[in-house]
Amino acid sequence: MSATSSLLHAAPRGHTWRKFKSRGMGVVMLLSTLAVMAPLFLVLYFLVHEGASAIDWNFFTQLPKPTGEIGGGMANAIVGSLVLLSMAALIGVPFGVLGGVYLAEYGGARANYWIRFAADVLNGIPSIVWGMVVYALLVVPFKTFSAYAGGVALGLMMIPLVMRTTEEMLLLVPQGYREAALALGIARWKMITVIVVRTALKGIITGVLVALARVAGETAPLLFTALGNNFWNRNLAEPISAVPLQIFAYAISPYDDWHRQAWAGALVLLVMILCLNMFVRLISRDRKFN
Repeated sequence: MSATSSLLHAAPRGHTWRKFKSRGMGVVMLLSTLAVMAPLFLVLYFLVHEGASAIDWNFFTQLPKPTGEIGGGMANAIVGSLVLLSMAALIGVPFGVLGGVYLAEYGGARANYWIRFAADVLNGIPSIVWGMVVYALLVVPFKTFSAYAGGVALGLMMIPLVMRTTEEMLLLVPQGYREAALALGIARWKMITVIVVRTALKGIITGVLVALARVAGETAPLLFTALGNNFWNRNLAEPISAVPLQIFAYAISPYDDWHRQAWAGALVLLVMILCLNMFVRLISRDRKFN
């Protein structure tokens, strides 16, 4: 009886201790989550606090003012960023997605190993190196900075990230989908495009968005390729402005008004990426097959 009684008294104490440890770990995880989110809120706070006062209608409709003058905007830089991102997507998305499809559906084990290794190495290459490579390939031979060179630099940076993400998403599609489609006599290419890729579409789009978000704020490769200017670009074979380039130029200037516009440009860049995410998620909602 004494042993049974001691066990009965020990059980509540053990249960209390387990509850205490569980709550303690919950608090630790909550604090860890707040620590991870804190930098994001700090960035948002500083962007809004420092840059919101410089955002007005002129910021989106006017060109930069000459050195020393107050006012002006980044209309040409905003349009330039959209042009460069569109050109980068035209290069990075098709090649990246097709490369990921090859790795997941066609490639052999040995070839895939080296392709993945090369893609991982390319993902780790500093962006300034991409800018130097495209500078040597496109800027020097044609003797001019251009929007084409900037778009190519950003597009090349997107390819390895989009390719690896696409491969991982396709590998998550159950093998039974492929076997069922092939058993029904569906051609392999059609099975991949209509069933496998569509099933993994949201994951692929997420990878594309991550790649676009990465290159949208790049400055170093554009300094070597697009260069930037303070006017409208009417020829893609000439230098073009971009929001990161304008932010860089304003941030290193000695003028307080330009510093405020640099913060405003960073806020606009963040909002552009947010709107892009919302738009793509809207158009990629599940639809039923006809």
